[in-house]
Amino acid sequence: MHMIYIDRPETDPYFNIAAEEYVLKELSGDIFMLWQNLPSIIVGKHQNTLAEINYQYVRQHNIPVIRRISGGGTVYHDPGNLNFSFVKNGKQNELVNFRKFTDPIINALNTLGIDAKFEGKNDLRVNGKKISGNAEHVYKNRVLHHGTLLFSSELDKLNESIWADPKSFTDKAVKSNRSIVANISDFLTTPMSIDMFRNEILKRIMKQDSEAELYSFTEYDTTKIEKYVVEKYKKWSWNFGYSPKYIVSKNVILNNIHSRINLEVKDGIIRDIYFENKIAKEMFESEIKKRMIGIPHEPNQLEACLNESKFFNNQTEIKNFTQTLF
Repeated sequence: MHMIYIDRPETDPYFNIAAEEYVLKELSGDIFMLWQNLPSIIVGKHQNTLAEINYQYVRQHNIPVIRRISGGGTVYHDPGNLNFSFVKNGKQNELVNFRKFTDPIINALNTLGIDAKFEGKNDLRVNGKKISGNAEHVYKNRVLHHGTLLFSSELDKLNESIWADPKSFTDKAVKSNRSIVANISDFLTTPMSIDMFRNEILKRIMKQDSEAELYSFTEYDTTKIEKYVVEKYKKWSWNFGYSPKYIVSKNVILNNIHSRINLEVKDGIIRDIYFENKIAKEMFESEIKKRMIGIPHEPNQLEACLNESKFFNNQTEIKNFTQTLF
């Protein structure tokens, strides 16, 4: 069976992440795709989303945060990053094979004069700097392997977006391995645009199968993918609520009393709350528990549940308090 290359001009991150699950589960052939997203953060399936991102920065800049179906760590996408996806059929115990899918990419980079190597857990690196993160997901007799190719990404925004304070969270979620990143364009001897780079990668991958077929999503495909978007990838319950159980600890000020507050969260819902300061515990804990337990750990919903609380004089105080819980 010849490989199918699906042309992917879409840049909506919700659509593009949903498209991978659709292609894996509802199409049947061996498939290769290249695609780009608008600025977005993509977290691994088994990660605690809030522990992986700079929540205040992400919210301030309206950056979508989307959970994917594969494991591994958090990555930042923008138009300067090129994503590649392989979907292949195979035997159950032979599906997971990172080198099988990264070697063709390494070879393509090598022909462009980029001395890329497979290093670390599942990274491609040049001179020790990460240019690509990779992950896989198995479904029945098919495997999805996908990776990033940082070509001309805004690395300052990347680093700012996925910086989080690890001391605030206690959980058993998969943690991202933070690495020094670099752009592929910095290592090129002959400058090129990301569109030229995309064409070069495609040309070299397609060379492996001279009869590879080109395919574009039909109206039927697009409708099905949009269904995944609506029913899964745009839902808070998937992107945040799916996180493993965690405890978040933050310093708060209530009525000029400083204390550390701890929230126990499971399935995205606050299950328990306790203050470490004795005075705060006696004054606030009962009321705060009554209002916040059973509420999603999500700013808008927390603000709403605290509206009638006697501890806050106005909406600004409520907003400031809830913001510190993220």
